[in-house]
Amino acid sequence: MTIIVASTNPVKIQAVTNEFSKMFPTRKYAFEGISVPSSVSHQPRTNAETEKGALSRVENAKKERPNADYWVGIEGGVEENGRDMEAFAWVVIESKGGQVGKGRTGTFTLPPKVAELIRMGKELGEADDIVFGQSNSKQKMGAVGLLTGNVIDRTDYYTHAVILAFIRFKRYENISQD
Repeated sequence: MTIIVASTNPVKIQAVTNEFSKMFPTRKYAFEGISVPSSVSHQPRTNAETEKGALSRVENAKKERPNADYWVGIEGGVEENGRDMEAFAWVVIESKGGQVGKGRTGTFTLPPKVAELIRMGKELGEADDIVFGQSNSKQKMGAVGLLTGNVIDRTDYYTHAVILAFIRFKRYENISQD
């Protein structure tokens, strides 16, 4: 089976690789990460825009690699919630049969200094690097790792959303569609 991850970010590829292997342990896979546009802003600022970005990544990956068995899009975003800014990500998986599964990560509140930099036009990863004195943290532990002392790193953070998106493929066939 060929699984295309619509990103070259090693964190996203690893999260997908880990979870495909857990959800379907008897199957053999070939994973490939490719760079495709999200068709949304570089830093999605709403839940709807973030979900659209993940969906668009899947669609664009299908155009690039139409013979794959699955395409996976992961898009991180932020959204204002009163005085706070929250971060989260959407995962979309589509099978060659056209079934689509979706999952969303947990949400966490960003520190005010990070939120202010995002409001000024920075992406979350860039804002994190500035505030925490890091370099390319979005391809490492990410904001969630920086904020939890790496108790949850970015790969771990995506894990549950990838699993939730897989529900469509793992369990739906066992449920009556009455």
